[in-house]
Formats: sequence, structure tokens, C-alpha cells
Amino acid sequence: MRTEQVLAATATGLWHWDRASGVTLDAEAARLVGLPSEPATLRESAARARLHPVDWNEIGAIVHLAVTEGTVAEARLRVMDGNGQVLRTLRARTKPIVTANQDGGLDYTFTGTVQEVAEPPPGTTIDAAPVTGDWRRSREAFLLDAGRALAEARSTAEVLRVAASLSMPGFSPDGLAVFSSSGGRLKIIGHHGHEAGDIGPFEDMSVHTDYPAAEVVRTGRAVYLPTPEAYQKRYPATWPYVQRFDRQSWAFVPLIVSGRTVGTWMAAFKHRVSFSPDERSVLTTVARMLAQALARAGVAESERALSRGLQRSMLPTLGPEIPGMTVAARYVPTGGGLQVGGDWYDMIPLPGRPARRGGGGSGRFALIIGDVQGHDVRAAGLMGQLRIALRAYASEGHPPDAVLSRASRFLSGLQRHPLPEDSGGSAAADEDYAINGARFATCLYLEMDPAAGTLDIARAGHPDPMVRSVDGTVLVRQTEGGLPLGIEADSDYPTTRLTLEPGETLMLCTDGLMETGGHDFLSGWARLRPILEKGGESLERLADALIQAVHGPASDYGTGQLAFRHEDDIALVLLARDRAPDGLGGRLQRRTALTIAQTEPERLAGARRQVRELLHDWTDDEQVDSAELMVSEMVTNVLVHTDSDALLVAEAGGEHGERRLRVEVADTSDALPHRRTPGELASGGRGLLLMEILADAWGVVPQGEGKSIWFELYESGRPVAGPGLAPLSGPAPVSGPCPAREAPLRRP
Repeated sequence: MRTEQVLAATATGLWHWDRASGVTLDAEAARLVGLPSEPATLRESAARARLHPVDWNEIGAIVHLAVTEGTVAEARLRVMDGNGQVLRTLRARTKPIVTANQDGGLDYTFTGTVQEVAEPPPGTTIDAAPVTGDWRRSREAFLLDAGRALAEARSTAEVLRVAASLSMPGFSPDGLAVFSSSGGRLKIIGHHGHEAGDIGPFEDMSVHTDYPAAEVVRTGRAVYLPTPEAYQKRYPATWPYVQRFDRQSWAFVPLIVSGRTVGTWMAAFKHRVSFSPDERSVLTTVARMLAQALARAGVAESERALSRGLQRSMLPTLGPEIPGMTVAARYVPTGGGLQVGGDWYDMIPLPGRPARRGGGGSGRFALIIGDVQGHDVRAAGLMGQLRIALRAYASEGHPPDAVLSRASRFLSGLQRHPLPEDSGGSAAADEDYAINGARFATCLYLEMDPAAGTLDIARAGHPDPMVRSVDGTVLVRQTEGGLPLGIEADSDYPTTRLTLEPGETLMLCTDGLMETGGHDFLSGWARLRPILEKGGESLERLADALIQAVHGPASDYGTGQLAFRHEDDIALVLLARDRAPDGLGGRLQRRTALTIAQTEPERLAGARRQVRELLHDWTDDEQVDSAELMVSEMVTNVLVHTDSDALLVAEAGGEHGERRLRVEVADTSDALPHRRTPGELASGGRGLLLMEILADAWGVVPQGEGKSIWFELYESGRPVAGPGLAPLSGPAPVSGPCPAREAPLRRP
């Protein structure tokens, strides 16, 4: 009997399908699809019109699965009549044949059989696996949910937690395990449904072990074991270890990334599963998504580990303790990407007098804070090189201005180099890189003497330091500055000397602390100033509060109004000088000092602003206006009538309501001011007259080189007992203060 006769006797048809000739049917196959019982050839579109559209759309996935696994493709196809009614349900089976075409792609040809089967009533299951339309809808919803959850997982642990929760009605694995392959070894990296001791025999094994997961890694093809008998027959060596789990079916599916098998996903079931094409398709799709999620998580974790290592190497601890001072620092990387950027801080013991841990030393230290343009890998690399250069220059004993000048020359020369020859660069490309590709850096270099509390500051385009006095008043201390590092090879960076009084706190930060959240510098400072004024139980708590105000829930109320919300790295350093042992009791001191050079008369506005900030809680607003006016007059006289710079020192002290303000302006000119009687139309000559009218006390102090003129204001209108501001240098005053009046005079 011929094969065709046997197939016809069992109501089995033959068919062949390729892209060129279409679908060829024998007589029985033609009858089953609703055609006359004679051989026929149909175009692909004609064959598609006779099948249910849902079934046709699933053929591609079933064929792909069969090609991947090297198995037989099997599908249930519903034949439709011209009115859209189901005539019958067919079971089609084929072994795809893959061939290469002329374009380098792949072509598929199919030869198989087709039989009529009875469509089970809705809800009927075969080996606990639904085969109706409900199963298909559940499968699609399950895969969408699994894909979303795996796409959102950001670490290996999260991916494994998602994998452990994967299940759907009628197809819920009881045990799950994920094996990773590396160096010829197979290791379990996650499991579910097993006790800790259950995985011992499988935790670490060779890929040549007679175990399904190992075979999957070796061959790259899935292994399906629908019954315990099938498992025992195929893997007798490992069956004794598996038998005690009392499971009925197992699926071992390869985890493939970029065409390479990197592991195995095991799903074990308490009930029998036949592993139909639909079920194998679900398992294969989930394994593919799981492999991609694990690969993404691995790359992300490697990048995080690399960035943390870079950060630890580039941002060391602050080093030895500073006698009489406390230091706290924070670094916060930008919101996304690598955890390193261009911001940094550093503390360097200077040569000559090293400090001893725990106090007792008087060695000088340098604090550095800076920000290289950008927050990417290149910025981090430049930051590391610049930081090393700054440490080298500081360790050689150079003063602050020389350290920054050398650092600017170093950064400028570091970036102005020709492109590699193999990069195809030209002279024009080199010039474009040197101009447009070069990065600059802002920096503040501070050299401190812990014993005296003096701070010598050189600044390269960086924000000014902020000082919090003992009573909580916060001032932005203006300092001399130059261009950011790297813009010009030869730049000058003048030095400003400040004194940090006992109990005062200095804050240094990069612009990211101010501008995070859409703020500009002024609005960002207004957001942080109350936090700094309030202080904290410790310097560490204060540092945490400042960062929390920018990145925590407290930052919500202070969101900036700018449309472009640029996020930047943040570096923060707080330096506090310990209070004197005897303390000041209730007599709180505030002090500010500022130099106004002949070439920088615009800094006069900053001097007036600092005096007003020093008196922010003064009870008499008119006295504040008077102090601002007299400061402006005193400094202007120095700039106009001498060739000297003006050094302004202002101090307020005492108990609230009984405080005294003393302001002194010194210069190097020996010419003393004298009283004049200006005419009605005169443009000057009224300085001393203003002092007499507005000040409670004032005077002129000749010094060894130059002179100083000072005035005092009393908050209560009465002289305040206690030591005044000592002259900067030289002998006692030869022109003493005017007698204090019973009450201060007011402006007309």
C-alpha cells in the first residue's frame, strides 16, 4: 500500500509551502480546507483567507520557535467559510527547512500533514494546559505584564524577584531557578520554591554534567521533560537528587544574549504539563526577556561598581583632624548616568609643620573645592588629573595664587594637544578641538592657619565662601578672583585674607548646590540661607540638612521657576572653628572684613551690602541706613583722595538691644582728613560733617604706615561698655573720638 493511500485512509492530508510557488495541497488536504477533493495550489493570500486570522498570525511565532528549538512545528488552525463561520479545526504539523537565499538572508520551506480534530468545549484542558481562546488571551496579558516588569528591573536582584513571581492561571511553575554560565561552570544565581539547603547539589557544577541545565548551555536548545519517567530515563545520574521535590514536569530553556547562551532558566511544575507549542512559546519568550533583563542589569551594575570605584579613588576622605577646627564634606553626583563627575574637594597638609591627630599641632592646611565643566567621564578624568596637579603644587609650598596660576597653565596645556594620527584629524580639527572641545574648571583654594584662624583664599571663577557667625548671621564673604582654570595659560589670582573667628562656620560649595531644581544662584542661596542660619547639632547634621533641602522632600517647596531644570553634581565643604574655652556668654560677635582696590571701585556695593547683612536684625533701621551711608563715604574718600586700597573691618557685638557697631576703614596714605566748609553748590567736602551728624562716636587713628578712620553706632543710643576694635597697627590715636551723645542724631 502506498503512503498516500495510508494517509488518505486516516483522513490525513499532505501540504507543501514555499514563498515562490505558494501552498500545494493534495486531495485530502484540499478537502479539509473546504476545496474540492483534488490536488490544488493556492497563493499565500488565498490560503490565508480560509483560516481564522488569529490562528494565521500565530503561525510565525510557532515556526520561529520550532526553528530555534530544532523541533516540529504544530498548530491548531480553524478553517472558515465564506460567511465567517468555523467549518472545522485542523491540526497541522511540519518540520521547517531553512535555506540561505541569494541576498544572504534565510528562506523557509514547509512540508507537513494536516488532520481534522475535535474542538474542545471552552475551558477544557489537556494535561492542565488550556488550549482555547481564553488561553491565548491569558498568554498575551501575561507576556505583556512580564515584559513590563522585567523592563523596569534595574538590578540582578530585582530581575530575579520578577522571575520568581511569574505565573498565570493553569500554567504556574512551582519551582524556578536561574543558572549562569561562566568559565565552564554553571552556578545558580537565583531560585524560588526551594529551601536554602535544597540547591546544594546544583549550586556549582561543570557544564559537562549530566544535568538538563548543563545540556542546555552546551547545545543552546531547550529541554522539556513532561513526566518524571522522561526525566529518569534521560538523566538517570541526577534523577535521585530531583525525585524528592515531588514534581511532575520540567522545562529548561536557554538564556540567549547576542546569539550566545549565557545560562538556563528552569521552570518546574507540580502538575503534568504537555508543553504544547503555545506553552513552549510562552516559556521561550519569557526566557528571552529574562536574558535581556539580566544582561542590562549586569551592565548597569558593572557601571555602578566602576563609578563607585572611581569616586572612591578621586574623592578621598578629608584626612587628619585639624586642631581647633571641624570639617564636614559631601559629594552628590548628578541625577543620572555614572556616579562621578567634575566636582571635587580635597584637604592637603602643607609642608613645614605637620599637624598631629587629636590636636596639639599648629600645621597649616589647604582646602580645595572645584568643578570641571560637565559631569561625564571626560570631566571625571580631567578632574582627577587636575586634583593631582593641585596636590603637587600645594605640597611644594607655593602660596594660593601661585598654586592656581600653575594649575591653570597645566589644565590649558593638558587639553591643547593634537589629535592622534589614526583619528583622521587635520589641523582644522585640532584647532576646533582646542577651542570648542576644551573644558575649564572653577576652583577655590583656601590655605588656613588653625591657630590664628586666618584663611588665605585664591579663587578661580568659583562661588564666594559663606560665613555663619556665632549668632547665626550668614554673610557671603566677597573675595578677589580670577578667570576659571584652563581658559588662559597665564592668569593671575589675587589672594584675600579672612579671619574665621571662634564659633564661626565657613561654607564652600559648587554651583550645583545652589542651582539644582531650576534655581539661579540668587534664588538658590535664598533657599539655603535659612538652613545655614539655623545650624544644627553638629557639622555633619548641618551638611545633611543642606543636601536634604536640595534633594529631599524639603526641596519641593523651593522649586525654581526656570523652565530649563539643569541638574549638576554637588560638592559641599563645611569648616567650623571651635569656640574659645571661656566663651562669649551672651555677648555675640559678628565681624566682616573686605579690601576694595583702586582698580575695583565696583566692590563698594558689596561692602555696603555686607554691612547691611551684618545688621540684618538691628532694631533701628535708620541706624542701618546711616552705617551704610558712612561706609560708602569713607571708602569713596580713600579711592578718590589717595592712591591706596581701602581695608574695611566691621564688627558688631553685645546683647540684643544693647549692641555696638564699629566700622574701621584703613589706607596707606599719611594725609589726614580735615574739616572743610563746602559751599552750597560744592560736590564734596561733607564727609566729616556726615560723621559728626550720624555717628555716635568717630575718630582718626594715624598708624606706622597710613591711617584709619572709624565710627561707632550704639543700638540703644547709649555707649556700650567693653573693648572696642583695636587699631590695625601703629600708635594710639592722636585725634580721638567725639564725645558720645545721649541719643544718636538722625538724618534731617
